[in-house]
Amino acid sequence: MEQLTNDKAKLLDAIEKLDIKKENEIIKAHEKVNRDFGNIFSTLLPGASAKLEPPAGAKSALGGLEVKVAFRDKWKDSLGELSGGQRSLVALSLVLAMLKFKPAPIYILDEVDAALDLSHTQNIGAMIKTHFKESQFIIVSLKDGMFNHANVLFKTRFVDGTSTVVRTENKDQWVIDEPMEIRGIGKENNSNAPAKRRRD
Repeated sequence: MEQLTNDKAKLLDAIEKLDIKKENEIIKAHEKVNRDFGNIFSTLLPGASAKLEPPAGAKSALGGLEVKVAFRDKWKDSLGELSGGQRSLVALSLVLAMLKFKPAPIYILDEVDAALDLSHTQNIGAMIKTHFKESQFIIVSLKDGMFNHANVLFKTRFVDGTSTVVRTENKDQWVIDEPMEIRGIGKENNSNAPAKRRRD
Protein backbone atom coordinates (compact mmCIF):
# COMPACT_ATOMS: atom_id res chain seq x y z
CA MET A 1 0.00 0.00 0.00
CA GLU A 2 2.84 2.36 0.83
CA GLN A 3 4.43 1.60 -2.55
CA LEU A 4 1.21 2.50 -4.36
CA THR A 5 0.97 5.74 -2.43
CA ASN A 6 4.55 6.65 -3.36
CA ASP A 7 3.99 5.79 -7.03
CA LYS A 8 0.83 7.91 -7.10
CA ALA A 9 2.69 10.86 -5.58
CA LYS A 10 5.44 10.54 -8.20
CA LEU A 11 2.92 10.44 -11.03
CA LEU A 12 1.07 13.48 -9.74
CA ASP A 13 4.38 15.33 -9.39
CA ALA A 14 5.36 14.43 -12.96
CA ILE A 15 1.96 15.56 -14.28
CA GLU A 16 2.26 18.87 -12.45
CA LYS A 17 5.74 19.49 -13.88
CA LEU A 18 4.53 18.66 -17.40
CA ASP A 19 1.56 21.01 -17.02
CA ILE A 20 3.88 23.83 -15.92
CA LYS A 21 6.22 23.16 -18.83
CA LYS A 22 3.29 23.06 -21.28
CA GLU A 23 1.95 26.36 -20.01
CA ASN A 24 5.37 28.02 -20.24
CA GLU A 25 5.86 26.78 -23.81
CA ILE A 26 2.42 28.01 -24.87
CA ILE A 27 3.08 31.41 -23.32
CA LYS A 28 6.45 31.69 -25.10
CA ALA A 29 4.88 30.64 -28.41
CA HIS A 30 2.08 33.17 -27.97
CA GLU A 31 4.53 35.98 -27.24
CA LYS A 32 6.62 35.29 -30.34
CA VAL A 33 3.74 34.63 -32.72
CA ASN A 34 1.90 37.70 -31.42
CA ARG A 35 4.97 39.89 -31.94
CA ASP A 36 5.60 38.59 -35.47
CA PHE A 37 1.89 38.78 -36.30
CA GLY A 38 1.79 42.47 -35.41
CA ASN A 39 5.02 43.25 -37.27
CA ILE A 40 3.98 41.41 -40.43
CA PHE A 41 0.48 42.90 -40.48
CA SER A 42 1.78 46.45 -40.03
CA THR A 43 4.18 45.85 -42.94
CA LEU A 44 1.38 44.58 -45.17
CA LEU A 45 -0.98 47.36 -44.10
CA PRO A 46 0.97 50.44 -42.94
CA GLY A 47 -0.80 52.38 -40.23
CA ALA A 48 -2.64 49.31 -38.95
CA SER A 49 -1.98 47.12 -35.91
CA ALA A 50 -2.90 43.56 -34.98
CA LYS A 51 -2.51 41.34 -31.95
CA LEU A 52 -3.54 38.02 -30.44
CA GLU A 53 -4.98 38.26 -26.96
CA PRO A 54 -6.97 35.99 -24.62
CA PRO A 55 -10.74 36.55 -24.67
CA ALA A 56 -12.47 38.31 -21.80
CA GLY A 57 -12.26 36.22 -18.65
CA ALA A 58 -9.25 34.17 -19.75
CA LYS A 59 -6.05 34.72 -17.79
CA SER A 60 -3.60 33.43 -20.41
CA ALA A 61 -3.27 31.98 -23.89
CA LEU A 62 -4.38 28.64 -22.44
CA GLY A 63 -7.92 30.02 -22.45
CA GLY A 64 -7.84 30.68 -26.19
CA LEU A 65 -6.89 33.66 -28.34
CA GLU A 66 -8.76 36.29 -30.31
CA VAL A 67 -7.51 38.39 -33.22
CA LYS A 68 -7.73 42.13 -32.64
CA VAL A 69 -7.13 44.70 -35.39
CA ALA A 70 -6.77 48.47 -35.19
CA PHE A 71 -6.62 51.25 -37.76
CA ARG A 72 -5.10 54.54 -36.64
CA ASP A 73 -5.09 53.22 -33.05
CA LYS A 74 -8.85 52.52 -33.09
CA TRP A 75 -9.46 48.85 -32.28
CA LYS A 76 -12.26 47.07 -34.12
CA ASP A 77 -14.84 45.12 -32.15
CA SER A 78 -15.00 42.33 -34.71
CA LEU A 79 -13.24 41.07 -37.84
CA GLY A 80 -16.64 41.40 -39.49
CA GLU A 81 -15.98 45.15 -39.67
CA LEU A 82 -13.04 44.57 -42.03
CA SER A 83 -13.18 44.42 -45.80
CA GLY A 84 -12.51 41.17 -47.64
CA GLY A 85 -9.02 42.33 -48.58
CA GLN A 86 -8.22 43.33 -45.00
CA ARG A 87 -9.37 39.94 -43.70
CA SER A 88 -7.16 38.28 -46.30
CA LEU A 89 -4.18 40.23 -44.98
CA VAL A 90 -5.04 39.27 -41.39
CA ALA A 91 -5.16 35.59 -42.32
CA LEU A 92 -1.93 35.77 -44.32
CA SER A 93 -0.15 37.61 -41.50
CA LEU A 94 -1.24 35.04 -38.92
CA VAL A 95 -0.18 32.08 -41.08
CA LEU A 96 3.23 33.63 -41.79
CA ALA A 97 3.72 34.53 -38.12
CA MET A 98 3.13 30.90 -37.15
CA LEU A 99 5.53 29.78 -39.86
CA LYS A 100 8.21 32.05 -38.41
CA PHE A 101 7.83 30.29 -35.06
CA LYS A 102 9.01 27.04 -36.69
CA PRO A 103 10.80 28.21 -39.86
CA ALA A 104 11.08 26.01 -42.93
CA PRO A 105 13.69 26.34 -45.70
CA ILE A 106 11.08 26.75 -48.44
CA TYR A 107 7.47 27.93 -48.76
CA ILE A 108 4.99 27.79 -51.65
CA LEU A 109 2.28 30.46 -51.95
CA ASP A 110 -0.36 30.13 -54.67
CA GLU A 111 -1.99 33.45 -55.65
CA VAL A 112 -2.31 34.73 -52.08
CA ASP A 113 -2.67 38.21 -53.59
CA ALA A 114 -5.59 37.30 -55.86
CA ALA A 115 -8.13 39.39 -53.91
CA LEU A 116 -5.76 42.29 -53.17
CA ASP A 117 -5.02 45.52 -54.99
CA LEU A 118 -1.57 46.37 -56.33
CA SER A 119 -0.36 48.33 -53.29
CA HIS A 120 -1.04 45.39 -50.96
CA THR A 121 0.63 43.00 -53.40
CA GLN A 122 3.77 45.13 -53.38
CA ASN A 123 3.71 45.14 -49.58
CA ILE A 124 3.62 41.33 -49.52
CA GLY A 125 6.79 41.20 -51.60
CA ALA A 126 8.50 43.74 -49.34
CA MET A 127 7.36 41.91 -46.21
CA ILE A 128 8.77 38.58 -47.40
CA LYS A 129 12.15 40.16 -48.12
CA THR A 130 12.17 41.85 -44.71
CA HIS A 131 10.89 39.08 -42.42
CA PHE A 132 11.99 35.88 -44.20
CA LYS A 133 15.59 36.53 -45.17
CA GLU A 134 16.64 32.94 -44.43
CA SER A 135 13.82 31.24 -46.35
CA GLN A 136 13.08 30.66 -50.01
CA PHE A 137 9.64 31.33 -51.47
CA ILE A 138 8.04 29.94 -54.61
CA ILE A 139 5.12 32.24 -55.35
CA VAL A 140 2.44 31.95 -58.02
CA SER A 141 1.06 35.38 -58.89
CA LEU A 142 -0.46 37.24 -61.83
CA LYS A 143 0.37 40.71 -60.51
CA ASP A 144 3.40 42.83 -61.31
CA GLY A 145 3.69 44.12 -57.75
CA MET A 146 4.87 40.73 -56.52
CA PHE A 147 7.40 40.28 -59.33
CA ASN A 148 9.24 43.49 -58.47
CA HIS A 149 10.64 41.85 -55.32
CA ALA A 150 11.56 38.50 -56.86
CA ASN A 151 15.10 37.27 -57.49
CA VAL A 152 14.07 35.03 -60.38
CA LEU A 153 10.93 35.06 -62.49
CA PHE A 154 9.42 32.09 -64.33
CA LYS A 155 6.87 33.23 -66.92
CA THR A 156 4.30 30.61 -67.93
CA ARG A 157 2.34 30.97 -71.17
CA PHE A 158 -0.11 28.81 -73.08
CA VAL A 159 1.31 28.38 -76.61
CA ASP A 160 -0.18 26.09 -79.25
CA GLY A 161 -1.90 23.92 -76.68
CA THR A 162 1.17 23.57 -74.46
CA SER A 163 2.33 25.42 -71.35
CA THR A 164 5.77 26.97 -71.84
CA VAL A 165 8.07 28.31 -69.11
CA VAL A 166 10.71 31.02 -69.52
CA ARG A 167 13.20 31.79 -66.73
CA THR A 168 14.72 35.25 -66.36
CA GLU A 169 16.69 37.18 -63.74
CA ASN A 170 16.69 40.42 -65.73
CA LYS A 171 14.04 42.68 -64.20
CA ASP A 172 13.96 44.81 -67.36
CA GLN A 173 12.31 41.85 -69.09
CA TRP A 174 9.67 41.30 -66.40
CA VAL A 175 6.73 42.43 -68.50
CA ILE A 176 3.72 40.14 -68.33
CA ASP A 177 2.12 39.49 -71.71
CA GLU A 178 -1.61 38.93 -71.46
CA PRO A 179 -3.59 36.84 -71.97
CA MET A 180 -1.54 34.33 -69.98
CA GLU A 181 -2.81 30.96 -68.88
CA ILE A 182 -1.82 27.95 -66.85
CA ARG A 183 -3.37 24.74 -68.16
CA GLY A 184 -6.71 24.05 -66.50
CA ILE A 185 -7.28 27.63 -65.37
CA GLY A 186 -9.18 30.23 -67.38
CA LYS A 187 -10.03 30.21 -71.07
CA GLU A 188 -7.75 29.39 -73.97
CA ASN A 189 -6.28 32.53 -75.48
CA ASN A 190 -4.30 33.49 -78.53
CA SER A 191 -0.62 33.57 -77.51
CA ASN A 192 0.06 36.25 -80.15
CA ALA A 193 -2.34 38.74 -78.57
CA PRO A 194 -0.79 42.14 -77.73
CA ALA A 195 0.55 42.82 -74.26
CA LYS A 196 -2.02 44.35 -71.94
CA ARG A 197 -0.02 44.62 -68.73
CA ARG A 198 3.13 46.60 -68.21
CA ARG A 199 5.52 47.41 -65.39
CA ASP A 200 4.56 50.25 -63.06
